[in-house]
Amino acid sequence: MTPDEFKAAGLNKLTPDELTKLNAWLQGYRQVTEQAAEKKATARASRTKLDVLVSRVDGTFNGLTGRTIIRLEDGTVWKQANADDRFRPKNTDHPAAVVIHGVFGYKMQLEGTQAFYVDPVRNP
Repeated sequence: MTPDEFKAAGLNKLTPDELTKLNAWLQGYRQVTEQAAEKKATARASRTKLDVLVSRVDGTFNGLTGRTIIRLEDGTVWKQANADDRFRPKNTDHPAAVVIHGVFGYKMQLEGTQAFYVDPVRNP
């Protein structure tokens, strides 16, 4: 704070003791604010980690049949969301998988396939 800003805020009227107490309060407020911002950033980062998942299919992927269940090597299990989606790729052993959580739900992209919507299976 410049001397002019200090004077314009009326802080020049405070006693040295009052200035010391004000400074201590501002330091405490700053620490609380920094801790809250750090906590918020950590929460956002953990949510972001859930927005994109990269893994591999645990086994062979034979295509989408309308009720396909896909188990990934990280332990997550997904079921095909749209029963009308059908896709028969060449059989692929342990293809790479990316699951993206977007506005309309989860979308999975497997190596060699088109992207399709999936739902997480809570208790496989």
